Amino acid sequence: MLKAFGCQTDFHKFPRSECPVSLPTDSAFARCLTNDPGDGIPNCFYDKIIKEIDIMKPIVAVVGRPNVGKSTFFNRVTRSRDALVDNLPGVTRDRHYKDARWNGVSFTLVDTGGFITDEADAFSAHIRHQVRQAIADADAVVMMLDGKTGVSPYDREMIEMLRVAGKPVFFVVNKIDGESHEVKVFDFYAFGIEPIFGISAEHGYGVPDLLDALIAAFPRSEAETPAVESIRVAVVGRPNVGKSSLINRILGEDRLVVSDVAGTTRDCVDTVYELDRRSYLLVDTAGIRRKAKVSEKLEKYSIIKALKSLDRCDVALIVLDAENGITEQDVTIAGYAHERGCGCILLLNKWDIIGERDRQAARKFYEQLRERTKFLNYAPVMTVSALTGFRVRKIFEMINEVYAQFSRRIGTGQVNRILEKAVAENEPSMHQGRRIKFYYCSQISVKPPTFVFFVNYPEAVHFSYQRYLTNRIREGLGLDKTPIRMILRKRVGSSTK
Repeated sequence: MLKAFGCQTDFHKFPRSECPVSLPTDSAFARCLTNDPGDGIPNCFYDKIIKEIDIMKPIVAVVGRPNVGKSTFFNRVTRSRDALVDNLPGVTRDRHYKDARWNGVSFTLVDTGGFITDEADAFSAHIRHQVRQAIADADAVVMMLDGKTGVSPYDREMIEMLRVAGKPVFFVVNKIDGESHEVKVFDFYAFGIEPIFGISAEHGYGVPDLLDALIAAFPRSEAETPAVESIRVAVVGRPNVGKSSLINRILGEDRLVVSDVAGTTRDCVDTVYELDRRSYLLVDTAGIRRKAKVSEKLEKYSIIKALKSLDRCDVALIVLDAENGITEQDVTIAGYAHERGCGCILLLNKWDIIGERDRQAARKFYEQLRERTKFLNYAPVMTVSALTGFRVRKIFEMINEVYAQFSRRIGTGQVNRILEKAVAENEPSMHQGRRIKFYYCSQISVKPPTFVFFVNYPEAVHFSYQRYLTNRIREGLGLDKTPIRMILRKRVGSSTK
């Protein structure tokens, strides 16, 4: 992975003073290493090094107080709707990363939560930590100001913080809807800042000029490294089961805001993670509650985005709270993942609490889980603890195994030999006095493996016989940890006599 810098060895084995690689001093990961208090490189920093070498895109952090339009600006520049937008202040809490491109220059934009010092807000300290981390990791900073409400004491506090950050800062007065409103920009020169750009993130006014100036400040790179395809992993579950804590444990840092308050995570947060030279895209999602309990518009949008993350993932980590047991909502969420055909792994979190009890209780828990999720009989079950890190690293071994089966392609001859043997051992039932005949089978797609069976009476094949054939394919092809789709199709030109 470090070939671009001439290194063929394991980076962990060398103290910083003996590192065999000459690292560029102006990169984010080099700054990260400089701040390392130890004489070696921790695993979490190694992961950041690998990520930056693979991507090598400038990082731009968007900061400011609540409700100034940071998420609206983020969505406009990235040409997406990934960031939730609402008139309610404090919608964004975590850092959201997404790639953007302007005039042929690619960069990564980071949306952050609103910066406030009011300790009455339970999340203010967490959000401030996320904002400071985003600034530290960034190559440039865009500070959003509110042209509609004017100057604020919170603006001055953040401006003072950015002055000592040592990063290029672009001060942006948002909600300037045209030239007639440009006069509102002048009030902000009282802070002694420049340059100041007047824009409208909602309507696009002034945004092109800002982006032109922004990309001109980027350090020039030789050439972009092609993006490495990542295994997409969605972390889903009920509120407060430990989804964000699990991702933080994996990353080795407080990447996501975590609290005991249910519903802390509102948006879907994508994080690239590297382990053993494989790339994973971890998607933290909002907790999915029962429909009857969801009343706020913001929570409805959060749940919709969480469910959409299952549509675009390869493997879903369904996190359950082992302390509180299995609930109907856990089973419902597992059903959502099953319906969307993604690979699934059931994670029993907080096992550090259960582990202190007798083994018989643990065995009953397993049996209850398997009984209530019979439709996910292919999904592996793992016990983990996000708090202590118990078996967290082993999750990726299971993800790799599930993904290998999920994306596997099988030769037609091998599939048909299994079909022929299965039909010979257990013939299908009769249909209106005629024998149901399976002519041949072929795999037509992967993710998940999908097989089409050509048969004379597809509508007459009983679901129990379909399940029998699916199980035989699982056994014969070693696909015991992935969903399988089975399509019955009438062979064109087949005789029904």
